[in-house]
Amino acid sequence: MANAHSHDSHDDAGHGSVKSYAIGFILSVILTAIPFALVMYPSLPKSITLMIVLAFAVIQVVVHLVYFLHLDRSAAQRNNVIAFVFAAIVIVLLVGLSLWIMFSIHTYMMAK
Repeated sequence: MANAHSHDSHDDAGHGSVKSYAIGFILSVILTAIPFALVMYPSLPKSITLMIVLAFAVIQVVVHLVYFLHLDRSAAQRNNVIAFVFAAIVIVLLVGLSLWIMFSIHTYMMAK
């Protein structure tokens, strides 16, 4: 009998090419080097530097999702994208609300 287990179950998943991984790697290095240089050699106000670092972090997350995890808007990836967005919303809510609670408690404790 032939082997009943097949490794063809991942045909729908789009695996990246060397070119795709190289583009993702180069973008990741650039998106890391620029904020690193801004922090190591401060030439802008701290608030502007913080905003630039946060913006580059968000862009880098998107680059990683697209070029390394191959998440896109195709039908095959729709469930993965929905699960990722749901997890991101839950994390943002947990972290954001926890920070809000901690700052509120700190404010009320210092007022007394």
